[in-house]
Amino acid sequence: MFARIFILFAITMIPAFELRASIPIGILSVKVDLPFGMHIEGMGLSWPVVFMICVASNAVLGALIFPLIDHIMIVLEKIPLVRSIWNKFIIRAQNRMHPYVEKWGVLGVALFVAVPLPGSGSYSGALGSYLLGIGYRKFLIANTIGVILAGIAVTAATITGQGFIKMLF
Repeated sequence: MFARIFILFAITMIPAFELRASIPIGILSVKVDLPFGMHIEGMGLSWPVVFMICVASNAVLGALIFPLIDHIMIVLEKIPLVRSIWNKFIIRAQNRMHPYVEKWGVLGVALFVAVPLPGSGSYSGALGSYLLGIGYRKFLIANTIGVILAGIAVTAATITGQGFIKMLF
């Protein structure tokens, strides 16, 4: 069981996969053939266990990624071209959007993280929040809400789809 939990945790940490892949893999018990002769097999675990593991992993991911962005930007700002672009574009955008971010920031970031589509999620939410000047505490709240909403949506879609397929066959 520990190996399965670790695999779900690891899948949740992969950018663009996050909950969108880990929850269905954890819940479903089918084998899917992939290109190059590879395959992936679902684990068939109970959905509450999968939900808790994947949501907790994804929330922790956001909490770890956000502070790392600041350290990466400090290093990148030492490159003159990056510093020039940063000062001209990003800071100006932050100043213009700050009033709106203050008003709608947490809700907007939460919904962005929650949308279970490629390009959204904890990684993108952390980067967007950082660039828009949303503080760490507000990001943590937004990320947690968004991850829970995404977990609910993906779990519901997986369970519904699984039931529909069983009904057909």
